[in-house]
Amino acid sequence: MTLTLETKSHAETQALGERLGRALAAGDVVALTGDLGAGKTSFVQGLARGLGVRGRVASPSFTIVNEHEGRVPLFHVDFYRLESARELDHIGFDDYFLRGGVVVVEWAERFPSALPAERLDIRIEIAGDDVRRLHVGGPSAARLASALQ
Repeated sequence: MTLTLETKSHAETQALGERLGRALAAGDVVALTGDLGAGKTSFVQGLARGLGVRGRVASPSFTIVNEHEGRVPLFHVDFYRLESARELDHIGFDDYFLRGGVVVVEWAERFPSALPAERLDIRIEIAGDDVRRLHVGGPSAARLASALQ
């Protein structure tokens, strides 16, 4: 299943993420891809709100993983600055899948083999100044697509 959605502002991108966040459960994995500035972090900020996360949600580009408390924990991961998949072993990346939270990975295309097969894939593309096109697919898409519509 593939679903394509369009947002026309930063606020709409966040609102879409928030709707998804409300539907996510412990163990869910979301893989985000898209160019720099496409809106991956904006989407995660909304997703975090939907999970009940309070406080600031920023890109973990330099820390690699940010952990946030919500109705279920949010593990926000960014592969952008990693040179190799071996670096994931150093941060205990596989352990995050066992901790009863939601794992969201920005720049997931860098190391797709590090991700579980059961996940929601979202590619965000820039379609205009404030317009974003989100292509949603992956094994979890059928279960979660209704939250996005």
